[in-house]
Amino acid sequence: MSVVSQTAAFGTALLSTLFLVIATCTDCWMVNTDDSLEVSHKCRGLWRECVTNTQDGVKTCDQYDSILADHPVKIVVTRTLLIAADLLAGLALAALLLGLECTTFLREEPHVKLKMRFVAGVILGVGGVLGLIGSVWYAVDVYVERAALVAHNVFLGVHYDFGWSCWLGMGSSTGCLLSAAVLTCRLR
Repeated sequence: MSVVSQTAAFGTALLSTLFLVIATCTDCWMVNTDDSLEVSHKCRGLWRECVTNTQDGVKTCDQYDSILADHPVKIVVTRTLLIAADLLAGLALAALLLGLECTTFLREEPHVKLKMRFVAGVILGVGGVLGLIGSVWYAVDVYVERAALVAHNVFLGVHYDFGWSCWLGMGSSTGCLLSAAVLTCRLR
């Protein structure tokens, strides 16, 4: 495996992991999709819900009561899967950094470094799958919730759509999977 491929895989994995952590921590997984008469922009996340006044830009956020409190299944599952994906991607980055040919760690053991890159690719792939499942689970649940309201002609005043955090979670998980594919398929 060439140093260029390894460096590109490491760079993609690093950015994807960073964006995955940002997606986990941010609070715009769902955004309101109402008409232009709204005077506020509402975002719901995994940890809190925020409202921004569009006229003066004042943002107020309400933390969810407790991490252990009763929350909707989509929030609990997404939190769990994304935290696991963040931890696995971080572990994979550490293993990958040590397994790169351009690092001095175990330079005299190229087979060990090859195995470290492969293991890092597998761990990164598992983390990417978990992050993608969590992000898609949340997005599908938002879609189903909205479709059910529309099908029953229910208008509660606010309809939500996918937010940028949800898209960032899906994109960064895909980046982790791409890096994993490069690391596991291009062994030499």
